Amino acid sequence: MKRLAIIDLGTNTFNLLVIDKSADGFKEVYSTKVGVGLGLGGINENRIHESAEKRALETLEDYKQKAEELNATQIVAFGTSAIRNAVNQIEFTQLVKEKTGIDIEVISGDREAELIYKGVTIGIEVDQPFLVMDIGGGSTEFIYGNDSELVKAGSFEIGASRIYQAFNFSDPYTVENCEEIEKYLEKGVGNFFDSIETNQLIGASGSFETFYELLSNKDYPSNEYVYLPKAELMAQLERIIYSSKAEREKDDRIIPIRKKMAPIAAVKIRWIIRKLNIQKITISPYSLKEGVIGEINV
Repeated sequence: MKRLAIIDLGTNTFNLLVIDKSADGFKEVYSTKVGVGLGLGGINENRIHESAEKRALETLEDYKQKAEELNATQIVAFGTSAIRNAVNQIEFTQLVKEKTGIDIEVISGDREAELIYKGVTIGIEVDQPFLVMDIGGGSTEFIYGNDSELVKAGSFEIGASRIYQAFNFSDPYTVENCEEIEKYLEKGVGNFFDSIETNQLIGASGSFETFYELLSNKDYPSNEYVYLPKAELMAQLERIIYSSKAEREKDDRIIPIRKKMAPIAAVKIRWIIRKLNIQKITISPYSLKEGVIGEINV
């Protein structure tokens, strides 16, 4: 048995997962997330802003303390889009090492997609090909495959934080704003979907869990795969897309960083559902950080 702390340093959210791993599998001990907003203020200039750096260090210091309190014997940390594209990447990772002792492994988009696939397929049983979508702040990963094989994957720099900072949208969003986002997405993914045929979408945790909670008005069930009725989800996406910031601020089920960007995530999900004529939508509670678990020896 080995107790591990896994940190996913996303562009919007930092996730901490502490587990006990044995030869038979793993058991969750503790998990939390903080909307750090690492990409705010600089992602479209490929730079981690000083204010974002400060929030990151404070969160990582808290995570380090929590891991030590829980007697984790190893901390592994992975940096994604905002860090891998930052011109001050080395300065940032060295500062984190100096202040917290945490070594950050900065991973490529392809590696990120691979780990997401491994995480999503931990406990899923699907007999047909599916598309995994992981909505990040800096990048969005699409993975096409089945429960035994990754067929095709792509990591695209079309994350919610990039879009949020690239455009001046109305409040609430207009139809024209949504069309701008969809044009941006189409350009970003290129011809990736030309050879993909599936009517099943698997949403990797994150924003998908938020939309489940808004739809059901209850907390996401821990470590469970959940089916979302298409018609109800589409109606909920429309509501969020055209909600005002003031309306979202009043909703406790949306974490602060997503109050700003929830309409963008909703447009992206609606876009892919329409694009591929998706009929079945499932949420996976697992993503990148769980994909790491199988690669760590006990």
